[in-house]
Amino acid sequence: MTLKREKSEWVSEARRTIQLMKRIMIHLRSQMDELLRPHGVTTAQLIMLRAIEASPGSSGAQLARECYVTPQSAQALIKHLESGGFIVRAKDSVNDRIITARITPLGERLLGVAEKAATEVQEKLWTGISNSEVEKLTELLKKCLRNIGDEAPQNGR
Repeated sequence: MTLKREKSEWVSEARRTIQLMKRIMIHLRSQMDELLRPHGVTTAQLIMLRAIEASPGSSGAQLARECYVTPQSAQALIKHLESGGFIVRAKDSVNDRIITARITPLGERLLGVAEKAATEVQEKLWTGISNSEVEKLTELLKKCLRNIGDEAPQNGR
């Protein structure tokens, strides 16, 4: 087998792997959205709510960076969470041009429900896969992130 053909086959296999990762993410998101729909939120809104819980008092710009969305998308997510009573917003105590967000008791209850839904979906995903296989996959994906110039998140997101 020639070097050129080996590289071509590797590129094809790598592309299939990327497509599989994308399909997994699409199915996970779809199943999570289905489980969250009765609670009036989407997976994207839940991710934002988790970020607010992890960093109470964060600004919209900080939350956008944390959730890997544009500031405009973050504002839309935040407004929906606020109108649902899952968060409250207030002016920052230092800079009144900055509006911060904090989770409410209702938001905390939603996170509890969402955690159960996430566990259900993840258990289906990892059926038949050992802890050591998951750990190896995690290490490989972190390496891929480093290779493309993005540090692997430290908080598991």
